[in-house]
Amino acid sequence: MVTSEVIIAIAVGIGLAASCGFRIFVPLLVMNLAARAGQLDLASGFEWMGGSIALVAFATATILEILAYYIPWFDNLLDTVATPAAVLAGVLVSASVVGDVSPFLKWGLAVIAGGGTAAAVQGGTVLLRATSSVSTGGSGNPFVATGELLASILTSVLAIIAPIVCLVLVLFALGLILRRYAFAPTPRPPSD
Repeated sequence: MVTSEVIIAIAVGIGLAASCGFRIFVPLLVMNLAARAGQLDLASGFEWMGGSIALVAFATATILEILAYYIPWFDNLLDTVATPAAVLAGVLVSASVVGDVSPFLKWGLAVIAGGGTAAAVQGGTVLLRATSSVSTGGSGNPFVATGELLASILTSVLAIIAPIVCLVLVLFALGLILRRYAFAPTPRPPSD
C-alpha cells in the first residue's frame, strides 16, 4: 500500500531528479546537506550519501561542474557527457529517498520517473544552450549557465522543503518542454 510518506518521498525524488537535469551534482550536494541536517531521510543502503566523504566529493564535483559551464566552447562539449550522467543521477536520487516499498516499485519509479525527468530537463537545457550558441555565437551561454545553476539550486531546495509544490512545478515545466520541442511543427522545405 502506498502511504502519504511514500508519495512525499516520490515527489522529493522527482524534484531532485529534475534538478539533476540542470546540474548533476548540485542536487547531490543539497541532499547531503539536508540529510546531515536531519531534514531528509535517505533510504536503506543510501546512507553513505549523507556522509562526510560524500560531502567532500559532491562539493568538489559541484564546484568543478559550475566552473566548467562557464568555459565558452567546453559547455556544449560537456553536455554530451552530462546527458547520460544526469539520467543516472536522476535514477540515483530518486531511489535514494524512496524507502518502505518493494524493490520493483522503487527501481521502476527511479528509472522511469527519476531518469525520465532528468533526461527531459537535460534535453531541454541542451537545446536551449545550442540555440544560445547559434543565435549569440556563444556569448549568451554564461547567462544560460547561470539560469540553469539557479534553477538547480531552487529546484533541489524546493524538492526538500515543499515536495508537492515542487512536483507540480516540475510537471508543469515538463509539459512546457514537451509542448515546445516534442510537438513543435516540423519545418517544411520551400516549395518550387
